[in-house]
Amino acid sequence: MRFSIYSEMQHWPGKSAERLYAEVAEQIIHADRLGYSSYAIIEHLFFPRFSISPDPLSFFAQLAPKTRQINFRTMLHVLPYHNPTMLASRVAEAEILLDGRYEFGVGRGHGWIPPKAGVRFEDVKELYEESMELFFKALENERFSHEGRFYSVSDSHIVPPPPTRKLRVFVGGTSDSTYELAGRKGYSVAVPPLLPYKALEAQLDIYRETCAAHGNEPDIVWIHACYMDEDRDVAKRDAERGMRGFLEGNASPLAERASDAELQAAGYGFYASGIMEQLAATPYDEMIAGDIVWVGTPADVIERIEQTREVCAGLTEVAITVNPGGIEHWKAIKTQEMFADLVMPHFQAAPARAAETVGAAAQ
Repeated sequence: MRFSIYSEMQHWPGKSAERLYAEVAEQIIHADRLGYSSYAIIEHLFFPRFSISPDPLSFFAQLAPKTRQINFRTMLHVLPYHNPTMLASRVAEAEILLDGRYEFGVGRGHGWIPPKAGVRFEDVKELYEESMELFFKALENERFSHEGRFYSVSDSHIVPPPPTRKLRVFVGGTSDSTYELAGRKGYSVAVPPLLPYKALEAQLDIYRETCAAHGNEPDIVWIHACYMDEDRDVAKRDAERGMRGFLEGNASPLAERASDAELQAAGYGFYASGIMEQLAATPYDEMIAGDIVWVGTPADVIERIEQTREVCAGLTEVAITVNPGGIEHWKAIKTQEMFADLVMPHFQAAPARAAETVGAAAQ
């Protein structure tokens, strides 16, 4: 099992944007030193309490020379707001600048972005689908052409040329069609943070069934905000402000969202469901008890991961968010270190323990 870190880079009052970027840079370098497999940052626009990360790729390019082995992952490139051929060129460039350590996802983006970006709601779904088609044509072929509603391309190519290795591509979200697409194409799935397994069980079943039908192996990444201390009560006390802020930050753009009718018509029904508002209002103890966030001792977090692994076939990676809701930098560093020292070894040693058990049984 892989272990990685996921950040939304939520920007809360009391800390400058410059300081937040500097702190996250230190967290990435620290994560590389501790042996995490990847550091993922969301690509998001316009809503600072949700994120101030409009271009993770440029951030990663700055950090690549300061790290040795960690992969850099954009979660996700929001395709309706990119020219897909230019984005494909940037990914090809990242393959060079990041020395083969780049991973990325693609998606529509959240339902509150279109009006801020000047994209009509009625265009988003079709624009996303056409952009995805053109993006992968450009990224996977030496020459390509395309004729659609939004783009017309004749015998083009990208520079630098497309990567030669097979790229690990992610999708994420809540719609059935996303999970069907991922299973058909062999993409990885990143489960949105804050949602317990039951909330997406049906979609994950679609993914696993579609993977099986097309000869692909499921590749599921589980994301949860996490904070730990050797003392459970200390952990709960120290994490409360950050965890509350994390949920509030995720729901904060809803104050400026479009009408429910517009959201439904554009295929963004999830944002009209009230689920995010309910999550933001969850009492703190219920966040922990309900598996919305992981807060407690290392043993508590190991137990949560074991429970998730038992029910989620195809789970290959656990990603923790260590800087939720404007939490202090030292707390993020502390959790990264405790997780690497006290949680990761439990699962990395599991294959060895299993092999010893098999060997003993054979004697």
